[in-house]
Amino acid sequence: MADDKKKKVTDASYGVTNHNAIDVHVGKRIRLRRTLLGYSQEHLAHGLSVTFQQVQKYERGSNRVSASRLWDISQLLEVDISYFFDDMSSSTQSNSPRQIAFSDARIETEIQNNDPMVRRETLELVRTYYSVESPQLRKRIAEIVRAIAQTVTS
Repeated sequence: MADDKKKKVTDASYGVTNHNAIDVHVGKRIRLRRTLLGYSQEHLAHGLSVTFQQVQKYERGSNRVSASRLWDISQLLEVDISYFFDDMSSSTQSNSPRQIAFSDARIETEIQNNDPMVRRETLELVRTYYSVESPQLRKRIAEIVRAIAQTVTS
């Protein structure tokens, strides 16, 4: 009996996550909105009465967000629940539910990780940019960034 407790898990599926392309997309949208609002994972977790690790799992898509939990998240992040499904790729939408459920989320994640719009630094830059109240000053900041980018890439 004691030997049974000491056995290591050797199941071939150990460590394999159940990432689903839709779960990954919803998780990225949660992270995007949370970051744009300047909320930490801890802040969101506190509002949901869960641990920040649970929020991490939602954002990675390794844990599926239930409908009631997604509703709670939408209320805390002040968005309509449809927000989490916006910008889904047309290839994801055209697949049948069975194809989506068994899609290779690793490929989807690699493609999205190369997208600068989902990077943390981009989100922080956008949030900081919009914290500048003066539209004229924001316009000048954008012009400066464009000029720097042109100088560096030329």
